[in-house]
Amino acid sequence: MRGSAMLSKKIIRRAAVTAASFVGVLAISAAALWELDRAFPPPLPAELTVSTEVQDRDGQLLRAFATPDGYWRLGTRLDQVDKQFVDMLVTYEDKRFWDHQGVDVLALGRAAGQFATSGHIVSGGSTLSMQLARLIEPRESRSLGSKIKQMLRAIQIERRLSKSEILERYLTLAPYGGNLEGVRAASLAYFGKEPKRLTVSEAALLVALPQLPEKRRPDRNLAIAHAARDRVLTRMVSSGLIGEREAARAALDDVSGLRRTLPALAPHAAYAMLPRAVPGQPLKLTIRKSVQEGLEQVARDAATRLGPHLSVAMVLADSRTGDILGEVGSANFFDASRSGWIDMTKIVRSPGSTLKPFIYGLAFEQGLVAQETLIEDSPVDFGGYRPKNFDMGYQGDVSIRQALQLSLNVPAIRVLDAVGPARLTARFRQAGVNPILPVNEAPGLAIGLGGVGVTLRDLVQLYTGLANGGRTHTLHDGTEPADAGRTTATILNDQANWQIIDILSGVKPPEGALQRGIAYKTGTSYGYRDAWSVGFDGRYVLGVWVGRPDASAVPGLSGYVSAAPILFEGFVRSGLAIVPLPGKPPGAFTPKREELPVTLARFGAGIDGLVQA
Repeated sequence: MRGSAMLSKKIIRRAAVTAASFVGVLAISAAALWELDRAFPPPLPAELTVSTEVQDRDGQLLRAFATPDGYWRLGTRLDQVDKQFVDMLVTYEDKRFWDHQGVDVLALGRAAGQFATSGHIVSGGSTLSMQLARLIEPRESRSLGSKIKQMLRAIQIERRLSKSEILERYLTLAPYGGNLEGVRAASLAYFGKEPKRLTVSEAALLVALPQLPEKRRPDRNLAIAHAARDRVLTRMVSSGLIGEREAARAALDDVSGLRRTLPALAPHAAYAMLPRAVPGQPLKLTIRKSVQEGLEQVARDAATRLGPHLSVAMVLADSRTGDILGEVGSANFFDASRSGWIDMTKIVRSPGSTLKPFIYGLAFEQGLVAQETLIEDSPVDFGGYRPKNFDMGYQGDVSIRQALQLSLNVPAIRVLDAVGPARLTARFRQAGVNPILPVNEAPGLAIGLGGVGVTLRDLVQLYTGLANGGRTHTLHDGTEPADAGRTTATILNDQANWQIIDILSGVKPPEGALQRGIAYKTGTSYGYRDAWSVGFDGRYVLGVWVGRPDASAVPGLSGYVSAAPILFEGFVRSGLAIVPLPGKPPGAFTPKREELPVTLARFGAGIDGLVQA
């Protein structure tokens, strides 16, 4: 009895020592592993190296730039990806992803058993965490040592990242063939859309590609890609994630063999933003993607119709904020024959007759004229300056309304002579536009017919005042320096502003125009070098320039024939609903002929061409 008790005590003592030793070994092993983990951490940068993205005002991708190593790799968040695709990916690759700590022992055991019985690999045991380890630290060979290293790295990764972070990094780095990495780049290249909403067929293909991206890429091996997608669909049915009928319908969808280019919109603005790029952070423009797409297509089509070497520039802005919603610097950025790399929205050129509305606007503002006031359109000499009309003919007595709608030159210069060129340019500067004059020359009458330099942006900025009750806004697209000032200013008072809107809204649209409800003005510079058209509704202003970037003459070029059709088509293709033009402000009127005052004595010799209506 006593011997039995002693034996029990020995056994207990030995068990305690063994347990203590085991615990000690575990503690030492854990400490060693802890130190090894600290000494050899996985290569997990705080931010992945991804493509620089330029986005529109709503966060949609306008343009991406390849990474320094030449890959299209777009940063990906889970909320940017279709949830069903994520569910399919986890089900196919790592069904216990949300439960294990980096290594799925059951999956490894299953894979080992299948290998032992069949003599070849039937299924892999790699978890998504292990696959991420391989992506951030590519293995040199498919050896057992490499697999063990992946497992250890996966455990390290799980200690540092949440499950969602692991998924996001995998979805950013997974290979999809060629220089495509990540599900966003793949979805844009193979389907032409972001992976936010994928069909079952599309999701299945994107699940299948990363296992053998070069062998399965649909633009190279369409049949293999098709078969791989169908295998994923079959697995999803057996896993209960989708039904048989849904899988059968998805299997009927074609797999496209086309690899599309990634979005490449607003190139001039996008390249202008590059110096401000911060790794991992998208660059934002005020542009709206749908508007930009429409304007770029209109510019390309128009340039094709106009012929070689001619380019087209367009700016569409919101008059209430100054935000540029679409801007086209050239018809084709990469077309060397049209000098496509030059942003013609910012190049100073002669504006032709597009400044005339502001001449008449100042005259309305000062009470010098009314819409039905008659003015003489006949040869005149202003101290050696003899303006002529575009068609070299004269109309005789015309109303102010007719003179502006017909864009007659002589009446405009008569009115400018009364208003004063210096007052006109001062009003432009007040509105944030600095017209370029010849060196050491004061403003002269010639500025009324384009004898001054402005940019397309300048013109659109001035016209935002007409669309916005006489108040202009500084245009901006997001490329400006952070400290760039934004100003609002009065270009015309509300009464004069409405008079100009009323006149311009009555200008005959170009033949075949698809849009109504727009007030607009055209212009052609001296020597047929530049054609312009600027139009607006009750909110949006669109400006169009047509010409050669080298400023060569283009016989037959004119604002009405060459630029105005592009303007109207641009409004249609922008997709923006037309906002009604402003109504009459309180007190505004257009007097009848018999209501007009006698004006001859009042205006004096400086405006002899004006007569009583």
